[in-house]
Amino acid sequence: MTRILVTGAGGSAASNFVHSLRSAPAEFHVVGTDSKREHLELTDLDARYLLPRADDPAYLHELNAVVEHERVEIVHPQPDPEVRLLSDRRAEVQARVFLPAAETIELTQDKLAATARLDAVGVPVPETGEGDVHDAAEQILAKHGKAWVRARQGAGARASLPVTTVHQAVSWARYWVETKGLTYDDFMVGQFLPGREFAFQSLWKDGQLVTSQARERLEYLYGHLTPSGQTSTPSVARTVHRDDVNEFAAAAVRAVDPSADGVFCVDLKEDGEGQPRVTEINAGRFFTTSNFLTEAGANMPFTYVRLALGEHVNGLPPFNAVEEGLYWVRMVDMGFKLVREGEWRSRRLQT
Repeated sequence: MTRILVTGAGGSAASNFVHSLRSAPAEFHVVGTDSKREHLELTDLDARYLLPRADDPAYLHELNAVVEHERVEIVHPQPDPEVRLLSDRRAEVQARVFLPAAETIELTQDKLAATARLDAVGVPVPETGEGDVHDAAEQILAKHGKAWVRARQGAGARASLPVTTVHQAVSWARYWVETKGLTYDDFMVGQFLPGREFAFQSLWKDGQLVTSQARERLEYLYGHLTPSGQTSTPSVARTVHRDDVNEFAAAAVRAVDPSADGVFCVDLKEDGEGQPRVTEINAGRFFTTSNFLTEAGANMPFTYVRLALGEHVNGLPPFNAVEEGLYWVRMVDMGFKLVREGEWRSRRLQT
């Protein structure tokens, strides 16, 4: 039985990762850690431990104490701060990790820096303004009429807002600076992309793509309650087979790390002409809905663990790991369900 520790285990992304392991044709002893005791009650774990936040000097010492006590073989960090810390200090972790290089994590966790890298090598990305928020917004709005203001770091469309005036952009950034502790340098302003949004989840080993699958986000959890209209966490998603999405997402990963190891999740959105552009890369952690693809037949968390253990994984399709047209429907306190096109149970009464 493989013994694995999952950090941030009180969150839905880690819980869905564990759900995938429980669905695998193998047994796991799963240890979960989090900084909040209340959150750890819900995930299907064999053992639960509290840890300090990743920015606490005691974090690594206490993590290793849990590793030793539970005889953990693999540590999988799910939240970005822990991904970055454990990638940077992997030599001090007393268990295996299967993470991209520290330089890759640093680059991809800065969305502005990652966008600049991709643009430099010809991967389609949103046009981004230069200078401070005012000047960047002025440049983008003059050319496109609408801009997307967002934080350079963070998940869940953090501090994001579509704007149509420079005043809106500056006021939005000022609010976050004055009330949330951000600085103006924490923001970027890019071209607003009006089209469909895609999420590409992939596994890599020594720079080679092992397997991947793209899905389209159709609706968002509580998107109607956010100023931007989205949260990056879908309530409805659908698997898609699109050569351009696959090509651009894989090219983006190769651009940030030619020797890519581990999991890379890429977000893309269509511009006005329908061309997907890469908006960000999440390296070292899974999308929240990794269990969607598991239920569809591609258990990537299980494959990830096999790769982390040094096993050879052959025969998986590099792209389009599952059939297209599969829907994932989820809602808070209502669970989730996989639905194939044509199998919807509701109908409209003909009158």
